[in-house]
Amino acid sequence: MKILVVSSEAVPFAKTGGLGDVVGALPKALAKKGHELKVFIPRYRNLTIQINLVRKQQLSSPVLVGGRKYPLTLEYVAEKRIPLVNYFVKNDRFFDRKDLYRDNALGEDYTDNDERFIFFTKAVLVAVGALDWTPDIIHVHDWQSALIPAYLKTTHKDDPSLAGSRTVLTIHNLAYQGAFGEETFSKTDLPPEQFFAMAPFEFYGKVNFLKGGIMHADKVTTVSRQYAKEIQTEQLGCGLNGVLTQRADDLTGILNGVDYSIWSPSRDKKIPHNYHPANLSGKRANKVELLRRFSLPIRDRAPLIGIISRLADQKGFDLFEEIADTVFAMNLQMIVLGTGDTKYHELFADLERRYPDKLRACLTFDDGLAHWIEAACDMFLMPSQFEPCGLNQMYSLKYGTVPIVREVGGLADTVDDYDPHNGTGTGFVFKEYTAQALLDCIERAIAVFSKKRVWTKIMKAGMRRDYSWDESARKYEELFQQLSNS
Repeated sequence: MKILVVSSEAVPFAKTGGLGDVVGALPKALAKKGHELKVFIPRYRNLTIQINLVRKQQLSSPVLVGGRKYPLTLEYVAEKRIPLVNYFVKNDRFFDRKDLYRDNALGEDYTDNDERFIFFTKAVLVAVGALDWTPDIIHVHDWQSALIPAYLKTTHKDDPSLAGSRTVLTIHNLAYQGAFGEETFSKTDLPPEQFFAMAPFEFYGKVNFLKGGIMHADKVTTVSRQYAKEIQTEQLGCGLNGVLTQRADDLTGILNGVDYSIWSPSRDKKIPHNYHPANLSGKRANKVELLRRFSLPIRDRAPLIGIISRLADQKGFDLFEEIADTVFAMNLQMIVLGTGDTKYHELFADLERRYPDKLRACLTFDDGLAHWIEAACDMFLMPSQFEPCGLNQMYSLKYGTVPIVREVGGLADTVDDYDPHNGTGTGFVFKEYTAQALLDCIERAIAVFSKKRVWTKIMKAGMRRDYSWDESARKYEELFQQLSNS
């Protein structure tokens, strides 16, 4: 099959979260199966790319946005040994900026994000025509590329370069929908009937890119089986549960995978000591060195708990704030890595001052340190309010770092609660979104940690789990094949 992938980010070029990881890994997994792929993302200023490998192509057709014409240049890099080419849509007016979606210095979204991603999606369709390459499947991701299914059903329905192309929209996080004022609709150049009351793009008087994509895509996927169910409920549907229920027959949950060439303790190049289930001594050595790096006392009987996260309410830190003093009264230590809301920066900075022998808060992002924390910690805390998939709990399992998670989304699909009666389980799971439920779960994990033989069994059970991209890519391949043949 010929597969076109359209996304606002992809590893290793640009990333703000799990979306980048998925679009960096899934196309490669499909290309290794023999499919031909072209991946399109914007050409941001700070794209991580080897300039000497880049080729450029100036396209003669301009892109129309809001009645104005904008020039389009493509840059591209071909992967070695697999049929995959990465394309970068270049227009400095829209993408020559420090950050991807928002001015992080001001803490505000770019005010022209609507025009930026209207341009991007239109530019991709122009580029496909210029490349004389007709995809069987167009796989779009999140609101930033959700206009494409609508264009294929309306303005581009007779485009010979897209004849027979079918669309799949993957929702990575329903909370981000691309909602803009009604004045945005005229910039899309979609037919007027797309924005009448209750029309595909109309959402309480606003233009909603993701809603329009959901209504027009041939198939809709999301990033775990549990999340596919949850987004059809009023509680977690973010206002689109009715729309998603209408598309229930075309909605599938496919769990994200992990790239074990990067995230595996036996081969990880970013940790001081490699290790594997048959010999876990390297894990303790990583813990000792990490504690020394942060000038924390070495206490073998105290579990080291890791947190690597965006610091926001969604991730459950409002619950943690309620019980923080009770948690730090326990025999434990903790290392936090992440950035996010100011109130949580202040919370963890204050807790570090008050518990200097138990907590270190690194309020930044550091990929190397993220690997080291996974390799060094005994437990990983992820008490999310909602979690479409989550990757860190899957990393933690592979590193023998026992997850403490809430039973929601991808966390529910990947972590099995420890059962002391039959000795099964890979982590510790709580259900109710309350501070007390979280506290009880942490206490339960710490109690079991003192039983070293039992704890080692839980660690090794998690390390044996296989959440590689092979299985996830196979499910996408089946979905794409079914759609292409229909």
